This record gives sequence, C-alpha cells and structure tokens, in this order.
Amino acid sequence: MAAGFREKIQLNVSDGTVMQAHVAGPEHPPATRGIIVLQEAFGVNSHIRNVTDRFAHEGYTAIAPELFHRTGPGFEGSYTDFASVLPHYQAVTEPGLEADLAAAYGWLMSRGVKQVASVGFCLGGRVSFFANAVLPLQAAVSYYGGGIAPGLLPRAASQHAPILLYWGGLDKHISPDHVKSVADALRAAGKDFVNVEFSQADHGFNCDDRASYNPAAAQESWTLTLAFLKKHLS
Repeated sequence: MAAGFREKIQLNVSDGTVMQAHVAGPEHPPATRGIIVLQEAFGVNSHIRNVTDRFAHEGYTAIAPELFHRTGPGFEGSYTDFASVLPHYQAVTEPGLEADLAAAYGWLMSRGVKQVASVGFCLGGRVSFFANAVLPLQAAVSYYGGGIAPGLLPRAASQHAPILLYWGGLDKHISPDHVKSVADALRAAGKDFVNVEFSQADHGFNCDDRASYNPAAAQESWTLTLAFLKKHLS
C-alpha cells in the first residue's frame, strides 16, 4: 500500500482492560473515512486482517479490534474446531462490546476520521448491528449476523444509520424466520436498510479460508459493500 500504514496497536478500554487491534490505512493524506472491521468468532485472523487491509487500499482508515481480548488476547481459532472458540464467544457481553467499540471509534477519531462505518462477519455481523445502535455511525454492514434475532431485535429502533445485511440462502445457522424477523423489526422501526440474500451461498461465504467460501457471492457483496459505503460516507 503506497504511503500507508499497517500495524498492530494496543488500546486502553474504559473498563480497565487492554485491547489489541489490527489497523491499516493511508498515511499521506490521511483518510477522513473510517471502518470498524468486526471479527468472526475465530478472532482477528488472517482473513479479518486481509479485509481490513483491503479497506485501507480503498482509501479508508480501518481498525479490527480483538473482541476476545478479555479471555484470549491474540486468539485465532480453527474453522474446524468451534469447541475451542466457544468459551471466548460465550464470554462476550454487551457492556464489554460497547466499551470495545467506543475504544475503536475513539482511535479512528484520533486519526482525524470524520465519518465511520462498521462492517462485520458472523459474530461480527451481529456486533455491527449492535455498533449501529450504540455509535453515531454513518453506515453499517452485517454479513450473516447470527444472533441479531432474537437477542438484538429491540435494538432495531436504535439504529443510527442505514444498514446493509447479507444472508446465505443455504445457511443452516440462521433460520429464514430469523432473517425475516430482522427485516420486519427494521421495517417496523422505519429504518433505512438493504436486505440481500445469496440463494446459493452458505454461512461464511465471504471467507476464502472456509470450506463454505463462495467466490461469486464474495465478489458481488464486496462490490455492493463498497458502493453502499461510498454513498453514505461521502
């Protein structure tokens, strides 16, 4: 990346913990648009770091905070061993997430960023929906966000910004009823949203390290995501 930076940083979180994050972005001139990239349940691994770097190449300052820093700093799980992921996944709390998101958002502000979006995958898809309720974002993107329904449906009325939601039609982890309930809650709250289902894609379709990777859906969703972000972070 020309005239850019890519590094790991440490952030002090308001609850007294220390959180690492992967960050990347243009250096000269610095970006005024920022992205909080929210991890899958498998940590801030090579895939999430790569997504963060891709946003940097598009001219955004991007930060991927380690949401498991309280139980497993630096944790990177195997896509074939969810049992090792589960203790960290289950330890995530809404107050902890809110503190982590505030720290990531604050770091972006300290870099001169003026407009921020969140983009999350799997666990991070749920967290992106949550972030849009607790941060003054300009846009949010959620890839196959399991757990938005039913737990976060009350947060639909608090969504600050337009949200783009992706689902896989073959996803057995998120039921069609849950997908419908998310759209219904946003519609009832009068929120601006885009709902996209890739009929032949499975859970995790964007990740080229997973068996469920779907190149066509990944490319099409990336193009749409960039267009969505460009529209709302101008």
